[in-house]
Amino acid sequence: MRSSLPRALQYISRNTSRLSAQRCRASGALRWNSSSSTTTTAQEGEHKWSTPLAKQLHEIITTTGPIPLASYMRQCLTSDLGGYYSSTSSSATSPDQFGAKGDFVTSPEISQIFGELIGIWIVAEWIAQGRRSSGVYLMEVGPGRGTLMSDVLRTIRRFPDLSKAIEGVYLVEASPRLREAQKALLCGDEKEMTETDIGWESESKMVEGMKVKWTEDIRFVPRDGSKTPFIVAHEFFDALPIHVFQSVPPAAPNSTNEQGEKVIQTPTGPIPAPGRQRQSAKENQWRELLVGPKPPHRLEEGEPEFEMSMSRAATPHSMYLPETSPRYQALKATDGATIEISPESQAYARDFAIRLGGSNPHDATAANPDTPRDGKTVPSAPKEEPIMKSEPSGAALIIDYGPATTIPANSLRGIKQHELVSPFLSAGSTDISADVDFMGLAESAINASPGVEVHGPLNQARFLTAMGIEERAAQLVKQAVDKERGGSTGQDKTELTELVKRIDSGWRRLVDTSPHGMGKLYQVMAVLPYKPTGQGEARRRPVGFGGDVQL
Repeated sequence: MRSSLPRALQYISRNTSRLSAQRCRASGALRWNSSSSTTTTAQEGEHKWSTPLAKQLHEIITTTGPIPLASYMRQCLTSDLGGYYSSTSSSATSPDQFGAKGDFVTSPEISQIFGELIGIWIVAEWIAQGRRSSGVYLMEVGPGRGTLMSDVLRTIRRFPDLSKAIEGVYLVEASPRLREAQKALLCGDEKEMTETDIGWESESKMVEGMKVKWTEDIRFVPRDGSKTPFIVAHEFFDALPIHVFQSVPPAAPNSTNEQGEKVIQTPTGPIPAPGRQRQSAKENQWRELLVGPKPPHRLEEGEPEFEMSMSRAATPHSMYLPETSPRYQALKATDGATIEISPESQAYARDFAIRLGGSNPHDATAANPDTPRDGKTVPSAPKEEPIMKSEPSGAALIIDYGPATTIPANSLRGIKQHELVSPFLSAGSTDISADVDFMGLAESAINASPGVEVHGPLNQARFLTAMGIEERAAQLVKQAVDKERGGSTGQDKTELTELVKRIDSGWRRLVDTSPHGMGKLYQVMAVLPYKPTGQGEARRRPVGFGGDVQL
């Protein structure tokens, strides 16, 4: 997990106001630096931009006006000009965001048992669905270093029938640097990585003949109704961009023009809303929180350079996104209600569901994200051909942090070197994340396909305990002790003691249910094929969610 999450929650609880709010000090007549210099070459009196990306963002916003938070997040995380995941070096202290020397630690890095149990879960679902002998593929979105997939493959290779049925492994990864790390771990240095029509390809060093394929976008992974996908998304959705909206009472300034017509805010000023419908005097409005630069007189070195403010009128996003679900609509009448919506997260959940259960021709929300990862505006994507499946198959497992049943609010956070910082500090060199709306993912998946059902979410402690994490830890300890007694390891008792401590502390950390423990904060949700049951038959529940393996 990202080890700074407990501190993040403590920080947010102490700072209920906007994360970017800072002391307002008059610092003289600063002027904006318009040169190409970064933090080290600004002349006296000029603002020293923390990163080249921060400077570029300021120039863009100065030209076009405040931008949605989703656009800011997308640029900070994936921009070609020093995005957090796309740059060659994420920070001055470490080229790798993961691990003790990076910015955060994830569950697979804490204990190998985590990935092994994910592998066992996939095996159990493959068995429960009839042990298909062909047409199976694995896919992970946001695979990090590749540690999780490495542990999954190491587990699956112990089941030869499943290994033979797997046609390939797809890794959806936008970062060239992380793709290199994944290739080294999963395929080794000897295997070549060659270009393909969807990205790149190499061969697994763990399972002979198994292809490992990389692509930058899930839409490049073929969707074939005859295939059986097993999909894993671990700490992926929390990094996808979000929009933030707040409900305001009617008659808010600039919400209507002189004729009483509802207007929306654009970079060139307010314009009448489509349809020119008059605003109801009793109806609240959704307003979007936008990101803009701090005024020059409020800037101080080492402090955030951007901040959020409420749009003066409705925006295209605020008129559409909060109206797409009854869950959001129910909060509209509450003054000051704040909600976070991630269209990209919903698009991924729909994609998972369609791969498993086929398309729903009546899904009115099936649209691609409004902008690609590079932030450029593009025409709407053509309508995709429906995917038909004669029999739903496969499974998707989602593990991330966020509330189990409520809509996230005020969850935006920045993480740098295991500490919580403002998400508006050092654009491109700070990790930015937000809580995942699990109910929103479930709603998107079910609406997208009539052939899927959703189980969970339940907390990580319950899932891993049901999967046998304690028993697996005891088995690893026994193996280590037996090897030491047999003299086959060459390690002394001190080394053995440290190994046993790491195994024990690792699994306990993953299931810790204290207020800020990983076992409590992280949620697990499964998307599975929906199969009607006969009269009197109980619906099958998957392993980890109350079910058992039927051998």
